[in-house]
Amino acid sequence: MPDTYTQLTNKRSYNISEAKLKRILEYNERLKEQLELPRIPVSEASSSLVEYCNATRDPLIPSLWGPVSKEEDPFAPAARGNRGSTGCCVVM
Repeated sequence: MPDTYTQLTNKRSYNISEAKLKRILEYNERLKEQLELPRIPVSEASSSLVEYCNATRDPLIPSLWGPVSKEEDPFAPAARGNRGSTGCCVVM
């Protein structure tokens, strides 16, 4: 005997409820995983960041760290070999 409209509606709402429950359970698992992540206080993280910034030399702040030599400058143009060209283009 074919299913009646009421039975089909009940099955559909049951499937929707199952899908909602599945999404909620997956979301709950993700939240539990996030809860297990190691955490540190903001004050500790900020002091660690300040220590790193004070200990790491930044070539973009010469007023603080002094001028950077051409050999150490990561942003200096690369040497062109024995041609000595200072241009940005090479014409062949």
